[in-house]
Order: sequence, then structure tokens, then C-alpha cells
Amino acid sequence: MKKSLILILALVMSVSMLLAGCGEKKDDTKTPDTGDTTNTEDNKTDDKDDAKTEGPLKVVLLINGNLGDKSFFDSSKAGMDLIQQKYGDKVETETIEMTYDETKWEPALQDVSDKDYDVIIVGTYQMTEYLEDIAVDHKDKKYIIFDAAVNYEEYDLDNVYSIGYKQNEGSFLAGVLATRITTSDMEGINADKKIGFIGGMENNVINDFLVGYIQGALYADPDTKVASSYIGDFSDVAKAKEMSLAQFKQAGVDIGFNVAGQAGLGQIDAALEAGKYVIGVDSDQAALFADEKEKSDLILTSVLKRVDQSLLRAIDMHLEGTLPYGSAESLGFKEKAIDIVDTNTNVSAEIMEELAEVEQKIVDGEIEVKTAFKMTQDELTEYINSVK
Repeated sequence: MKKSLILILALVMSVSMLLAGCGEKKDDTKTPDTGDTTNTEDNKTDDKDDAKTEGPLKVVLLINGNLGDKSFFDSSKAGMDLIQQKYGDKVETETIEMTYDETKWEPALQDVSDKDYDVIIVGTYQMTEYLEDIAVDHKDKKYIIFDAAVNYEEYDLDNVYSIGYKQNEGSFLAGVLATRITTSDMEGINADKKIGFIGGMENNVINDFLVGYIQGALYADPDTKVASSYIGDFSDVAKAKEMSLAQFKQAGVDIGFNVAGQAGLGQIDAALEAGKYVIGVDSDQAALFADEKEKSDLILTSVLKRVDQSLLRAIDMHLEGTLPYGSAESLGFKEKAIDIVDTNTNVSAEIMEELAEVEQKIVDGEIEVKTAFKMTQDELTEYINSVK
């Protein structure tokens, strides 16, 4: 009996120890609650993977024309060069010339939108409709359009940033300069107070140049007359020369302002033939003709629409995360997006000092420059006709 009792007690103790052992084993194999530790390690791995796949910012510029215009498109390409110089291997830039064949523009924009570019840049009002149609379907892309604005009210374009320019501010100074020249005793100047203007196509941007030019001329001398003509495109150099010669030789114009892209080079040819003077646009055209001194001497200044600086500014802000996609901005003297060249020694220091003073008055708001964008067609026509 005693042996049986001892055997039973030994059996109970063995079972208890076995159960205790099983319990400890269960606790050892329980998945530990590590909180964020495991997630943090996973996140670090993910971050490393992301860093490996993160390449340079890929930026492409589509030019709806050709380089070599010594003006607008060359300035946009200069902007791409500035971006590449500043950021080095952090960016990859490419410039594609779509030529002046309009049938190529939409397919080219569609093609780059389907590729792995991060930021796609186009320019001029001629690209707005194509951009409005394509950007809506490519929300993973960012777009920048310069010298025009898309319709944000009609289309969902929160991935598009539009750059406008206060070209009327720069052309106001051009009007002051032109009037000072036409009333000077420089070689080739006649007795008439008459200046000229050659535009590429009649649109709001080109008209804005003209309105500022007229206002600046009248600011300098209320008796100034302004002859203006439109070529109908931005590539016909021969037609620009023909129109400019008519202004110089028949209308009594002493100095002309060309706002016509590549076509505007025709005005420079005409000035050389007629012994007159020119105001360039978008790029320092005198510097671009440095190897043709006869021409460069006649280009007394250039109104710079700093497409180059505005594109650099946009990419700076994109990389900072501050570029206001989904909106349009208008940039002028204050933002350094408009400028005027002051290097031609044929222009007196007194005139250049006056231009600097006028520019400051515009920046300070003392002079309010008129704009074609706020004029009705009748008001614009009346204003242009009032100085003919």
C-alpha cells in the first residue's frame, strides 16, 4: 500500500513537470511583440531600394521650331544648359527640335509623355491645346509651359505650371530708347520722329510687346509715331526684311524693334541695307552677331525675355518642392525674367541711365505699364492707330 502511494505521488510529480516544461516551450516559441523594430528595419531596406532606383531628374524641352533663331528658342535651350551646369549628374536634360511643321508637335508631345521623362517643357500659345489634351491623361508627369498658359478652369491640370512674361515692361524701355534715338543726331537719323515694330504673328503676347513699346515711346515724347507690321509667322526671314525695308525706306522709320523669332533676323538685314538701327529681342542679338560687326553695331539693345532664367528658376523650385503646379505666374523686371541689354557703346550713358531710372519706376509701381491682355480688340486697335 505504501509502495503504491509512493508510486502514485511520483507519477503525479512527473506529469506536473512535463506540463510545466510544455508551458515553457510554448512561451519560448511565441512570436515576440517587437513593436516598430521590425517595421523600421523593413523601412530602412525599402529606403535603400528606393535610393537605388532613384535616378537623375529627367527633363526634356520640346521646341516647336528650330534652334539657331538667335532669339526665343535659343534662349530656352540656354535655360536647359544652365540647368545641366548647375545640377550636373543630378539631372538629365534633352532638347528636341520639332521643327516648324505643326503636324509633328502633338505626336512628339505624346511620345515624350509616354516615356520616362519626369518634367516636360514646351513653349508658346501654339502648344496649349496639345498640352491640355495630353497632360490630363498623364498625371504621373509634370509639365511646364512658358510664354503661355493652359486653361485651368476647363481642364484638370494640377500637374502643369504656366510661365507668362511681362514683356510689356521690357518693351516700354525699348520705346523710350527708340524715341531717344529717332530724335538724336546719330548717323542715318532723319527729321521724322518715327520708330518701327515688326511682329511675328498677331496674338496677345506680340501685341503686349507693341502696347508697351508704344507707351514707352509716348512717355519719352508724345509726338512719336510708331509703324507696325505683322509677318504672319516666326520663320519667314525674307518677308520680315521686305516689311522692314518698307518701314525704313518709305515710312521714315529710323529704328525698328523685331519681335518675330527667327523671322526677325530679316529686320537686321534690312537695317544693314538701309543704314538704320535695330532693337533685338529674347537674346542679346548684338552679342550673337559679334563676328559680323556691321550688324552688331546696328543692334543698339535687346529686350530680353529671360526664358533661360525662368526655366532654371522653375527647375530650382521643382527640386525644392515649391513650384506652384496647377497655376500660372507672370514674371517681369522684379523676378529678373525681363531685362534689357546695356552693352552697345553707340548708346549714350545718359540714355542708359534714363532707362535704368524708368525700370526702377516700373518695379516700384510709379509707372503702370499698359497691357494688351486687359484691352478689348477695339481698344487695342484704337491705341495702335493713334500713333500711326
